[in-house]
Amino acid sequence: MAAAYLNLTLAHIEGGDISGSIDESVRHAITKLSHLHFVTNDEAQRRVLTMGEDPRYVFNTGSLDVELAARVTEPINSERLNAYGVGHVVDVNEPFLLVIQHPVTTERDNREHMQTTLHAVAEMRMPVIWFWPNADAGTAEMSESLRHVREQQSGLTDRMRFITNVPADEFVALLRQASCVVGNSSAGLKECSYLGTPVVDIGARQQGRLSACHVMHVPSDAAAICSAITSQVTHGRYPVSTLYYRADASARMAELLASTELYTQKRFHETQ
Repeated sequence: MAAAYLNLTLAHIEGGDISGSIDESVRHAITKLSHLHFVTNDEAQRRVLTMGEDPRYVFNTGSLDVELAARVTEPINSERLNAYGVGHVVDVNEPFLLVIQHPVTTERDNREHMQTTLHAVAEMRMPVIWFWPNADAGTAEMSESLRHVREQQSGLTDRMRFITNVPADEFVALLRQASCVVGNSSAGLKECSYLGTPVVDIGARQQGRLSACHVMHVPSDAAAICSAITSQVTHGRYPVSTLYYRADASARMAELLASTELYTQKRFHETQ
């Protein structure tokens, strides 16, 4: 908003995607304030054009996150992993689950959803690396729930290691090495599509987002989550998908920023 009122040209990355939270409304609003659009897939490009954006400034460059995922090949070892966080020591050379579950900002039962996932994952009796939820609205109750269970019901978490953050390349390495990614992170749909890691996507946070065959979508129901994890772990890795991938996405964006004539006053572009 500030940049728009100051007549500054805005370039927007990853517009046109749809998802099941307030992020979608914010994303589309940013699209209408932006002048150049770097989208990640064909469907997103179509939506941005449908919103009246000029085709001359809408570019399907692919995802920067997936470009990074394609470039990272160095694995993370157990010693490095277990230097982060607290809880059970996880051997990354053995099968493990990676859980990344964030709040759904438009829902009021995030605590219950976290509890459901926690009990379902514990039921699998596999080592678990669990990333702390992000800072969206609703994270306080989810974090409180995790702390309570970890401190008061250690039997549920005796195979789990809880981590807040790792460097980007090590995060990609964990996505690549996991037997299955569980939760509702966009990384499960985007980065894991290229990595071929099986994913169980829970609930509405990513509802409607484009996904490849590596994803199983389930409601926040313990039985459904357990069944999907079992199926995905049994299936194993999926073929590489280029749904979100374009070679040299970052270089292409830089090239377009350097070569495209910039402007400030937008006009609604009528489609024929």
